[in-house]
Amino acid sequence: MPGKFHVKKNAGGKYYFTLAAGNGEVVATGQAYSSKSAAIEGTRAVQHAAATATVVEEEE
Repeated sequence: MPGKFHVKKNAGGKYYFTLAAGNGEVVATGQAYSSKSAAIEGTRAVQHAAATATVVEEEE
């Protein structure tokens, strides 16, 4: 099952998104946006960036 972005409104009236994995677990949360359309645009930016992202292993 593919992951899903959920756009929500917080208690302060700002919009944010979460990214849920196929099993429903939230794996990422976006910043607060002033409008729903800006939050949706944020999901598109993440989709675009993730499509070409590389994995960087960092030492602890």
